[in-house]
Amino acid sequence: MKKIGFLSFGHWSASPYSQVRSGADALIQSIELAEAVEDLGADGAYFRVHHFAQQLASPFPLLAAIGARTRRIEIGTAVIDMRYENPLYMVEDAGAADLIAGGRLQLGISRGSPEQVIDGWRHFGYAPAEGKTDADMGRRHAEVFLELLKGDGFARPNPRPMFPNPPGLLRLEPHSAGLRDRIWWGSASNATAIWAAKLGVNLQSSTLKEDESGEPFHIQQARQIRVYRKAWADAGHTREPRVSVSRSIFAIMNDRDRLYFGRDESSDQIGVIDNMRAVFGRSYAAEPDVLVEELRKDEAIAEADTLLLTVPNTLGVEYNAHVLESILTHVAPALGWR
Repeated sequence: MKKIGFLSFGHWSASPYSQVRSGADALIQSIELAEAVEDLGADGAYFRVHHFAQQLASPFPLLAAIGARTRRIEIGTAVIDMRYENPLYMVEDAGAADLIAGGRLQLGISRGSPEQVIDGWRHFGYAPAEGKTDADMGRRHAEVFLELLKGDGFARPNPRPMFPNPPGLLRLEPHSAGLRDRIWWGSASNATAIWAAKLGVNLQSSTLKEDESGEPFHIQQARQIRVYRKAWADAGHTREPRVSVSRSIFAIMNDRDRLYFGRDESSDQIGVIDNMRAVFGRSYAAEPDVLVEELRKDEAIAEADTLLLTVPNTLGVEYNAHVLESILTHVAPALGWR
């Protein structure tokens, strides 16, 4: 395990027990938590993107703000729903945020997940081409985004421009060199993992996966990672790809931890998501020595190079910093981190 970061869904709620009661709270506390985990020595701050929900949505203002307030950690998403995105505008936003952060963006993108509303992407002005699905549309947006990130000129310049142009066709600006190699695809199946490998993007595998064999979640996810790496090698890419997995892991250090997370041991769950039979990975909550032994048996964690720890962000910055510090101090070193 080379890198450990947190993954926040950025919820807010008016519940009496919520420490995050508004969109402003969610945004400001996300910045504060990123600063805190950098001080703790963690490697990354990642955020989920959901539309039409009381959760974080437009990611680039937040990523830019965190980039300006931190110096070392990776800053990313897991994931941006590409069905909603204008690839050209997204290239400009991503380039600007990456330059502010000094080249630390790690952008996870995907075709998306179940939504709060029916066909929400239609409200953003997008619709699949005739005979295509919304998933096809999301993947097409991703392909355009990746091509534009290369920085090649494609637009014919005005012969009488307002400002002088460089020679040749023009590209979108600001361009951030190297960002193309820091794009990840959020995959829920072996087939889309292979597709991502052929495109030359890194792999994010989450806490659920298409149930393709009936085996435990971590075994299926580990196989997905191996299939991805083989497809990457077969495609002839020259750089080493990165792979992340997400987990809910809580070290029971005190009575408060036990109150929140000290329930009976959980197990994998089976459900249906977007008409797909899916296996959902278990959560881990135990004393540190027990956690170490349990996590050593997780084959997907062993296969990945990056672990993203989901955080209960509505419990506030101080408590979530404690959750992450407990893992970094008492669990992660035994798994090979640092």
